[in-house]
Amino acid sequence: MANVENKARAPKSGARRPRVPRKPSNTPELKETMVSLNRVAKTVKGGRRMRFAALMVVGDGKGNVGFGIGKASEVPEAIRKGVEAAKKDMVKVPILKTTVPHEVVGVYGSGRVLLKPAAAGTGVIAGGPVRAVLEAAGYSNILTKSLGSNNPINMVRATMAGLQSLKTAEQVAQLRGKTVEEILG
Repeated sequence: MANVENKARAPKSGARRPRVPRKPSNTPELKETMVSLNRVAKTVKGGRRMRFAALMVVGDGKGNVGFGIGKASEVPEAIRKGVEAAKKDMVKVPILKTTVPHEVVGVYGSGRVLLKPAAAGTGVIAGGPVRAVLEAAGYSNILTKSLGSNNPINMVRATMAGLQSLKTAEQVAQLRGKTVEEILG
C-alpha cells in the first residue's frame, strides 16, 4: 500500500516539474562595492593563520547606503559576510537634486571628511573609500576632502557620519516650528 502512495506522489523518472515563474522581488537593485580587502595573519604554534577582512559598501543609488565588514578565511566568504552586514546597516540619506543639502564635516576617530555641495556637471570629486560610499548613495555632484586619517574603515565611517548628520530644509523648518520659506529667507 505504501508503494502505491509513493508512485502517486513521485513524478515519473525523467519528467520535469512545471516551471513556476519567480515573483519580482520588492527589494531594489543594490550596487555592491568592495572598498578594501585586508589580509590578516595570526601567529600560532604551527605558524601563521591567514584570514581576510573585506570592507563592503552597498547602496541603491537613491539615497540608501550602508557599509559592512566581513571576516573569513576565504575571500568570497568575507565579501559575502560584508555585503550581508552592509544590507543590515543601511540608512537613508538626503539628496538635494544630485548633491548634498549643505556643507558638513563627518568625524569618526581620527578620520575627518569634508562634504560640500557642488554645481551640476562637477562630478564626484572624492578619494577611493569616500567615492565608493557617495556613488552607492546616489550623489553625482559633490566635492570632498579627507582631512584626517587615510585608513579606509575610518574614512568610510566618517563619511557615513557626515551623511547621517545632513538635514533638509524641511527637517530644519519642522525642528524650529517655521515654514521652509522662513528658513530659506
